[in-house]
This record gives sequence, structure tokens and C-alpha cells, in this order.
Amino acid sequence: MTSRERIRAALNHEKPDVLPIDFAGHRSSGISAIAYNRLKMHLGYARETTKLYDVMQQLAIPEDFILDRLSGDVVQVRRLVSAFQVKGDRYKVSELPDKSPCMVPYDLNPVVNGKGDFEIHDSETGELLAVRPKDGTLYDSVRYYLEDVETLEELQEQLVLPVVTEEELAFIEVQARELYYNTDKALIMHAGCSVFEQGQQDFGYENWACHLLLEKEMVHEWAEKMTDAYVVNLQKMLDRVGKYLDVLIFGGDDLGNQIQPQLSPELYREMIKPYHKKIFRFVRDHYPGVKVALHSCGAIYDLIPDLIEAGVQVLNPVQISAKGMDPVKLKREFGKDLVFWGGGADMQQFVAGTSNIEDIYRHSSELIEIFNQDGGFVFNQCHNILDEVSPEKILAIYQAALDWREKEKMEL
Repeated sequence: MTSRERIRAALNHEKPDVLPIDFAGHRSSGISAIAYNRLKMHLGYARETTKLYDVMQQLAIPEDFILDRLSGDVVQVRRLVSAFQVKGDRYKVSELPDKSPCMVPYDLNPVVNGKGDFEIHDSETGELLAVRPKDGTLYDSVRYYLEDVETLEELQEQLVLPVVTEEELAFIEVQARELYYNTDKALIMHAGCSVFEQGQQDFGYENWACHLLLEKEMVHEWAEKMTDAYVVNLQKMLDRVGKYLDVLIFGGDDLGNQIQPQLSPELYREMIKPYHKKIFRFVRDHYPGVKVALHSCGAIYDLIPDLIEAGVQVLNPVQISAKGMDPVKLKREFGKDLVFWGGGADMQQFVAGTSNIEDIYRHSSELIEIFNQDGGFVFNQCHNILDEVSPEKILAIYQAALDWREKEKMEL
């Protein structure tokens, strides 16, 4: 099988020839540019060609030689803007927070404030959008433009709806066509289109939590308008690139924290699920060749049946360290309805908490054995590889997948 055929088999709950692998294939399965540079140096590759594309999360675009080394089956159709109004269509020479070389988006021009922190401002209004602490590696969003809204009338006056531009449509179409015809990889694209997390980002976290309980009419008005706009944008994008894509991933919509969902199943069904269903079902009804994936972190076990009913076909990142997210139980109860994309290594606790490379290898091997039964699994670690993860740990995780492949080949 080609990489594309392998991923498609997994997406259709068929048994592929060997284990499908995603290495840094999208914004929620990626790798910190710092960790990527260290990995390249460890493997003997030059670092000057590294490209950072996700400004907020500081993620790198994996290069072909790294994908070949780790047998990655997936490539990403990148959106024009990853975060904070910074376009990713042009690059310039720069460096990462650890002073290693990198190419960064040409429009990334942070300002150093009096504390030594790095700030990103709106290019037109000058408003502060994000800050990276001087000793930090990630940018934190600081703008919640609806945080002072208290009434339905104020919301209607201030709400700004998302619009996909012709510039972005051309950007994604060129990428999708080139990747489809010039590689044998499966293609994935982030839709964005979050509901729960976008509410947090627009209103502010505390305000959003209160509004969900106390200002339900306003939340429904906001969500109705936003998801109507999402559907318009989805149609524009998928009319251009849907024929090339294998997976469209929504989110992030992190519905859980480490110990429980961020909202009860009852509140999810009332306030969020109708809007998830609108956008997920639009894709499934009009572009059946594109699988609907959702990125949702945390302890979301109690919400999974509702997510399936809303239209989710692929779940990422499968955060097995969160309460209730037991791999055996997840596979047994939901493996017929969901493809698990992730869950191949617990980055938060197990990998971060041990320096024993053999234990990490064994950990990933055991998870592969659970999730890969009867297909419906794409191997990837739980969420992005952060900057502090050593090359040795990364290679241990992926060597487990590569060795599993070799075992499968011998059994054919």
C-alpha cells in the first residue's frame, strides 16, 4: 500500500498492510521547532532549513527526509494564518528561543517590551494580541475581544464573523494539488471552526463559563451566527480542496481537563452539540470522501457517545493520562465507531516522567497492541512533542511503531 492507501484503510476501519504513522502531520500532532532542531542535529542533519509555521505553538514543518526516516504517512495542507494574523506564505531567516537557526514567517515581527517579553500586535490597530515571556517558548493569547459584552444587543454590535479570503483559498488549493499529485501521502487540513474553545477565546475563559450557564440566549445567538459563517467557509474551502483531502480536523475544542469534562454532558448537549452537529454533518453530507476528525483533549469519555452522534469519525489526541481515558476501554467501547488518531505515547506523564528509553519503547509498543487491533488506528503520540522532549525519547516512541511495522511485514 502507499501511504495514502494505508491511511484510507485505517479511516475506513479496514486492516492496512502495516501500521499507519503520523509524524508531525498537523497542528495537534506536531513537534516543537526546538525539539525538531535537536532531533535533526542528533540524526546528523543541518538545522538551517527548519521552518516554523505555527506561531502560537512554535511547531515545525517536517521535512521529507525526516518523514522518510520515521515513515510518516501524512502531510498537512497548511492554512494561510496559523495564529495572531501572521501569514505563512513567505519566510525569512531567524532563530528560535534557544538561539538555534530557523526560518520563520516573514510577517512575524514581535516587539520586545520593557520586561523583555515578546509581543505580537495587530498590524492595523496596534492592539496587543499575544505575548511570549522572555524565558518562555510559546506565545499566549491575551485578546478576548468580546469580554466586556453583557447583552444580546452589544453582542450583535460587536460580533466579527470569520471569513475565508480568496488569497487563502488559492494558498490551500496550490498546496493540496501539489501534495496530492507529487506525494503518495494522505492529506489532512485543519478546519478550525471550534465552538467551545472559540467561545473561551472570544469572551474570555471565566466569562464563557458563566455565559454558558447564565446567558444562554446570548451564547446561542453567538454560536448560531458563528457556525453559519463556518459552514459558508467550509463550503468555499472544500469546493476547492475537498477532492484532495482525506481528513478535515476540527478544533481544537478541548472539552475536558485532566480529571473530567469542562462541562456536563447535559450542558454540552444543550449548548454545544447542536453546533458541532451542524458543521460536522455539513461535511459528511456534502463531502463524504473527507473524514471528520475532532481534536479534543482531556477526560472526555462521558462525551464521546455524543461526539459520535454529532458526526465525529476520528478522535485526536486520545489523551490516555486523563481520567477515564483507559485505552482498553476506549477501543472496546468506541473502536467500531471511531478511528483513534493518537494515543501512541503519553507525553504528559509517562514520557515526561521517565528517562528510561527502554520503558518508553515498551510503553508505545503496548499502546500500539491495544489500539491497532482490527485497524481504525493511526499511530501518533498524545498531542504535540514539546521542546523539552529529547531526540532519544522521540526516536524510542517512533522506533516502537517502526518495529511493529516490521513485525507485520514478516507476518504477511
